[in-house]
Amino acid sequence: MNYRKFQADCLFDGHEMLEENHVLITSLEGKIMDIIPAAEAGGDILKLSGILSPGFINAHCHLELSHMKDVIPPQTGLIPFLLDVVGKRDFAHELILEKIELAEQEMDNDGIVAVGDIGNTADTIATKMSSKLKWNNFVEVLCFSDQIADQRLEQYNGVLKNFKEAEEKFNIQHWQSNLVPHAPYTISDITFKRINEQTADAVISMHNQENPAEDELYKTGKGNYLKFLQKFGFESSPFPTTGKSALQSCLPHFNKDQRVILVHNTFTSQEDISFAAQHAEAHLSGLHYCLCINANIYIENKIPPIELLMQNNAEIVLGTDSYSSNWQLSIAAEIKTIKEKFPLIPIATILKWATSNGAKALNRFSELGSFEKGKQPGVVLLDNNFNSKKLI
Repeated sequence: MNYRKFQADCLFDGHEMLEENHVLITSLEGKIMDIIPAAEAGGDILKLSGILSPGFINAHCHLELSHMKDVIPPQTGLIPFLLDVVGKRDFAHELILEKIELAEQEMDNDGIVAVGDIGNTADTIATKMSSKLKWNNFVEVLCFSDQIADQRLEQYNGVLKNFKEAEEKFNIQHWQSNLVPHAPYTISDITFKRINEQTADAVISMHNQENPAEDELYKTGKGNYLKFLQKFGFESSPFPTTGKSALQSCLPHFNKDQRVILVHNTFTSQEDISFAAQHAEAHLSGLHYCLCINANIYIENKIPPIELLMQNNAEIVLGTDSYSSNWQLSIAAEIKTIKEKFPLIPIATILKWATSNGAKALNRFSELGSFEKGKQPGVVLLDNNFNSKKLI
């Protein structure tokens, strides 16, 4: 037998939920061959309890911070959390590499097949080279000042060069690597412009409106982020006071058909969503809102405005964030929390965010995210308690 047959209580194909009388047929390697009625499938069917789904897409992670599991206590608030992440750097390099490898294995076992992974260093390269997962390597830029923008970009391009050289030397086909901005409160105007020039047609991500102080920083030049900026020697805001929200102030820097993933969006308003949609239609190839609900709860005990995003037909995707701000790196756990907090959202809708929407956001829908014939998207079983198991 050169194929496998799977049948569960329900089958989610990446777009919609099919009932139990459907059988998924794959090659031994996991290539999708067909979905057919059970009456036509013959024998040798693996029957399971739960939902069959394409492999999950983790649209936002910081794999290189995996050594920070349980280091920062929950619900400190964002500003103290950021200061802890910056301040707690005294870890042996061997430990960092070991925890990266363990976290990659955890995501693989969870049924995650592709990751939008943020990194300020090249520490993850060795693990990723032997990983079965597909990686969007987002080399994250932080630069508060126009005066040193070119110097800092040279530094981050050096990190990016390490990924590019590994891709070329070892003929790695499943990586996409490029620069991305960290957040509106860490990127100067000229730095934004340089990143825009370097990322035409690329997938990029940016942390967005994780705290109300982010908007206050741009609207008034004041607020709690000044405490964070003082850590880097700034007594006043180095960013322009625009009178607008952070998103409305910064998203226009990107206008070269990038596919933009906005991460967290905990305090994003209707006005922001409308503005972003108009900008995306004119200047971007895609705009996606990444939810990391467990990280929002871990850091500030807040949840993002999911219903508002849905009302606007926003392209929603899911992420885990990092072990500095989560109890696990599991998309299944993110699905579970969303379902608990928003019980009226159909499970098929949330699974779409975790599969086909995520694959589109990372520019991988031609190969992942759904059970179309010829794809090899992975096969995951999600049980009734929202535990996931990788089948292929």
